[in-house]
Amino acid sequence: MTAQTDTPGSVTAVYKVTGMSCGHCEGSVSAEISGIPGVSSVTAVAASGEVTVVSAAPLDEEAVRAAVDEAGFELAGRV
Repeated sequence: MTAQTDTPGSVTAVYKVTGMSCGHCEGSVSAEISGIPGVSSVTAVAASGEVTVVSAAPLDEEAVRAAVDEAGFELAGRV
């Protein structure tokens, strides 16, 4: 997944997600998090387990946790 350039006024957060092992995993996590209102870009990297999210405003961590759960993985928290 490729990161998009931050736009002025955007917020970038990095989360640790456990269980991702391939490109399909990255896509599943990215698709679910992209559905959260205000999210403009998601970059998931299975090798590091890190997911970078750019949004218009800070996200509720429980919303991110629910999206990651829906994708079948576990949110370990923010990096």
